Amino acid sequence: MLRVILAVIWLLLSAWLLIWVGEGLFGVDQRHSILPFSGEDTLGGPIFIGVAWGLLLTFGGPLSGLGRRKTVRGDVQVGVGTIVEITRTGLTVNDVPQYDLFIRVSPSGAEDFIAQLRMLVDPSDLATLQTGLPVTVRYSLTDQDTVALADLNDPAVRDAFLQWRIDHGLIAPGQVRARTSGTQVPASVLEVRPTGRRLEGQSELALRVLMAPEGAATWEAETTVFVYPQAIPHLQVGAPIWAFYRREDPHTVAVTIEKEAGR
Repeated sequence: MLRVILAVIWLLLSAWLLIWVGEGLFGVDQRHSILPFSGEDTLGGPIFIGVAWGLLLTFGGPLSGLGRRKTVRGDVQVGVGTIVEITRTGLTVNDVPQYDLFIRVSPSGAEDFIAQLRMLVDPSDLATLQTGLPVTVRYSLTDQDTVALADLNDPAVRDAFLQWRIDHGLIAPGQVRARTSGTQVPASVLEVRPTGRRLEGQSELALRVLMAPEGAATWEAETTVFVYPQAIPHLQVGAPIWAFYRREDPHTVAVTIEKEAGR
């Protein structure tokens, strides 16, 4: 109901501004305008209406989906979707352009569906929202028109993304136990070599790393990792990274460039 009321108010304000602009273009004496809130003060009304219109457009997420988070209703689940298309809507708010993202969601045990998400995207964030890239999402099987981006800082979201990488072969089968139940420790890259393999838009690198647990002896291990092109500079020789291993098998290692909370 609130969405409908806000939409009606926004449309009325839009119509008021459109008529006011039209009167100005056609030379109408706006001191005798047909519009309410006009008259002798020909600027007070438009300024007030314009500010109200802008506030509704910027903060009234139900009007046009401008908010970075939409409300997902029903049986909310966390998963990973793939961006299949991203297009500009032509609207810009405070120099930040608005985009329509079309995301293919693949629920476990259900058919894929494509949902649309309209949001403002800062130019600095655009590289993380390219066609073909995975994004963590919250969705509902009962409301497939609505999807929201999920925060990777949420443990449930991180687990869903990790499972997606495992399911898509982006973590080698031999590394799965180390990655899911191993100990995370600091490490550094000693050698890096591309293997030529690609999966899900990611390139595989063969690494030789120096494992350096705090207060314990160091050792070297060899491993592989799939990464996006923009992450490759973080895996050059000498780069500090994080690695997972199990004490009974210290030479089976899975690496990441991020430290996970709680480890």
